[in-house]
Amino acid sequence: MTVGPPIEELHFSDAPNVSSVPGPRSRELIDQQFELESRVVTYPRSLPVAFEEGRGATLRDADGNVYIDFVAGAGVLNVGYSNPYVVEAVQEQTGRITHTLDFPSEARVEFLERLSSIAPGDLAGNSRLAFGGPTGTDAIEASIKLARANSDGSSLVAFRGGNHGQTAGALSLSGVNKYKTKGRGPYVPGVEHVPYPYPLQQGVSAEEAVERSIRELRELLEDPYSGIPDPIGVWVEAIQGSRGVVVPPREFLPRVRALCDEHDLMLVVDEIQTGMGRTGKWFASEWSETTPDAIAMGKALGGGHALSGIMFHEQFDTWEPGTHKGTFRGYVPAMVAGTRAIEYIEAHDLLAHGREVGELIRDRLRAAGETSPYVAEVRGEGMLTGIEFHDDDGEPFTQFVADLQRYCLDHGLVVWVSGRHGCVIRLLPPLVLTHELAERGCDVLCGGIEALTKRYA
Repeated sequence: MTVGPPIEELHFSDAPNVSSVPGPRSRELIDQQFELESRVVTYPRSLPVAFEEGRGATLRDADGNVYIDFVAGAGVLNVGYSNPYVVEAVQEQTGRITHTLDFPSEARVEFLERLSSIAPGDLAGNSRLAFGGPTGTDAIEASIKLARANSDGSSLVAFRGGNHGQTAGALSLSGVNKYKTKGRGPYVPGVEHVPYPYPLQQGVSAEEAVERSIRELRELLEDPYSGIPDPIGVWVEAIQGSRGVVVPPREFLPRVRALCDEHDLMLVVDEIQTGMGRTGKWFASEWSETTPDAIAMGKALGGGHALSGIMFHEQFDTWEPGTHKGTFRGYVPAMVAGTRAIEYIEAHDLLAHGREVGELIRDRLRAAGETSPYVAEVRGEGMLTGIEFHDDDGEPFTQFVADLQRYCLDHGLVVWVSGRHGCVIRLLPPLVLTHELAERGCDVLCGGIEALTKRYA
């Protein structure tokens, strides 16, 4: 059976092709949105466009401008916008039944089997899956409940700079202070944060960055005066995406795994952004050959549709029926889409493709960095890349990054900003991004770096 069209046929052929951004219709729609929707709206403040249609790794706005997309819905659309192989199955399923709570169906069982087939390490053949709410933060909440169900303790350990979601438990685990604004607390008590290896920001070698993290984690777990009694687990991102694509040294996760084993703690790896092939493997923890006890999944899990869940070792399946719920655990079109996305990725070898094209992007950006003193570091895995910018004093160059994002938009490339004080351009293009589109996008991005370097020099 043919698994969808080749990736070269998925996109708008004329991308990028823009005139005036934003165009009049985009301005009109943005004004209407801001009149009706809460101030919490984020993306159109930095990217003032109204998108109307997407194909593969390209977007068309309400005024007919066509863009290359290096954001993919913040990592949701790994197989691209409107992938025909996914759309066909979703439309068929929607015409039959859309919601089944947690009653079995062929579509649900098939999705469970496909997810089990890509389980990493010791989870292969020994895993269980649980769905709940539709967003990644729901998966984190479920993982907290799972850890508590398997321990008599109460405290939780996470890492500074992590971003695990926006609900109370997930926010408590997160190490991003700007999300913990007035009116958001109180938070879950008993959460302790330790440093995450970030050699560039810490001003140390990769080895020392790992040593600092492991030393503080060990002290927290073993010092009788650490102030954190009876921890139940450790929550960690395989790569800290929202912090600016901070990729830890390979030895970091195995050493965290070893400490969890030593102290009988559950290791929960947040793969909401990095999972489902984003980094060139199904799960980013596979790069360090580390098998978590539980994996939090979201974003791309539902093939572009809202779905989250956790995959965990069967030994922790101690829940009683009904102790974890979620209305949209029965949203079957997302499960069909998720199955189709896995099949499409496998049939078109998109894990290897993502590794290859991602390295192409990073090579182009490193070459651009050789002629710009403001490029502090280019890092990433697969189709997840961060470019960090510092000013002449070595401080986060926030204005440069904001200007670069706008330059890219004006020239038909959609990118997003993240990292400390907004000093990182974060790239999450769909895995279906072709070599040609990657080169075109890099032409824009590298051209922007060159133009702004001259402006600020």
